[in-house]
Amino acid sequence: MEKKFVPNITTELRKDIVRAPEVISNASGIIIFGKRIKSIIFTTDIAIIRNTNANAVIAVYPFTPHPAITKSIIEAADIPVFSGVGGGLTQGTRASFMSIFAESQGSIGVVLNGPTPLATVKQVCRVVDVPVISTVTSAYTMIDEKIDCGVKIINISAGKKTVETVKYFREKFPELPIIATGGPTDESIMDTIRAGANAITFTPPSNGELFSKKMDHYREEERALYEEKINEASEE
Repeated sequence: MEKKFVPNITTELRKDIVRAPEVISNASGIIIFGKRIKSIIFTTDIAIIRNTNANAVIAVYPFTPHPAITKSIIEAADIPVFSGVGGGLTQGTRASFMSIFAESQGSIGVVLNGPTPLATVKQVCRVVDVPVISTVTSAYTMIDEKIDCGVKIINISAGKKTVETVKYFREKFPELPIIATGGPTDESIMDTIRAGANAITFTPPSNGELFSKKMDHYREEERALYEEKINEASEE
């Protein structure tokens, strides 16, 4: 089949964005409220969230979840947001309240950490009308009862064993939506997709790394402009 031409519209000010690895397009995606999501950027940096072509953002962080953080991210984002609502230190009523806040602020889904007790999972699943996502850290994660309580999607982050963990849960749950970390290379992302992941999370460069590249570019432009002026002066 002939490859279709895809028009690409951008501007000079918006062309420099954080792009999702193109290989992620091979994933099936997960359709949530009519939106197909394949690439999910893992960051809480509002500037990066505002300047990416990823289909969605997963905003989880190693601190107690707070409505002000969720609100700031969702207001800045122009893509769907999966919001972390606790499950580790933040459990029970607080996690369920955070879930209600996240949904009311516009989150397309809420994410619970791996250690979340079953009682908290039940509470959260009862109070929200968006998908509840449970993080899986290894093949030993006991997810069956959480799925029975209402968890709709699992988010697999198993380090070097992510591919085999995805494969294990895909064989166990053939139709369960699976989000998984893709790793640092196109090959590792493709292996994760082949293992059964429907959507892939990727970690962008830090704000400092991105700025460093831009500053290198500016320095090179300045050097070229300086040499041009020197040449013009010598010719005169």
